[in-house]
Amino acid sequence: MIVHLIDGTYELFRHFYGIRRFKKTDPPFGAVAGVLNTVAKMLEDGATHIGVATDHVIESFRNDLWPEYKTGAGIEPALLAQFHPLEEALAAMAVAVWPMIEFEADDALASAAHIAAQDERVQKVCIWTPDKDLAQCVVGERVVQVDRRSGQIRDEQAIRAKFGVAPTFIPDYLALVGDAADGYPGIPGLGPKTAATLINRYGHIEQFPDDVLRNDPERNNLERALLFKHLATLRIDAPLFDDVEQLRWNGATASFPSVAKKIEGKVEGKIGDARLATRVRDLQNRER
Repeated sequence: MIVHLIDGTYELFRHFYGIRRFKKTDPPFGAVAGVLNTVAKMLEDGATHIGVATDHVIESFRNDLWPEYKTGAGIEPALLAQFHPLEEALAAMAVAVWPMIEFEADDALASAAHIAAQDERVQKVCIWTPDKDLAQCVVGERVVQVDRRSGQIRDEQAIRAKFGVAPTFIPDYLALVGDAADGYPGIPGLGPKTAATLINRYGHIEQFPDDVLRNDPERNNLERALLFKHLATLRIDAPLFDDVEQLRWNGATASFPSVAKKIEGKVEGKIGDARLATRVRDLQNRER
């Protein structure tokens, strides 16, 4: 079996701004409908085991470690208002959904990939997000990252080509170069090429010679680099499921048609090639 893990937060952003770009509007549940149609399309294309991770709240334990870490500030209200409806709609669709509070959606994806990859029945794990944080979860050709936007599938070789380091060193790499999206700056003077060179020469930050990150008398770059590495390291211990079969889609709940009607009733025009309830009903009939 192939396990598909979807970054629900990214998908909400993608559909929200896609609708705004092409239709110049912000329909109340437009992004929710877009994500649900994306999941339906994956099922139509043969996906059997799917899990979706979302940020139920944007903040996480990382905000206590670094005050400037990303928050929900600045997210447009019309987008933020669709997070919880998406989680409710996915639950009605009977798709495994993990709304994260203490951890982030990325942690859920990392944890789910870790659990699934240990199951011998699983042939491949596909993590559907372009987020560079998730590159650390890639394992050979067994656990891969799929960028829906570009259509690229990134295995371990592709991660090395993109970042210059192996997946296991991605937290070290991000700690050195920083991650503007997550709100930490990295170490001054260390760009991508220099960071990759240092990592390939010495290994993890903890293995760097003492003088590499202690050459600034005004700040402890080693201490900051280790903090940023902690921020960049995804958790793999979120208790999401016990058996990968819990991710198998067996049909929507009885409440889904009414949920779909509520969502689509507030969307201007149709998103996708069929209405949600019809698409899901046809999928259920196909499975029988």
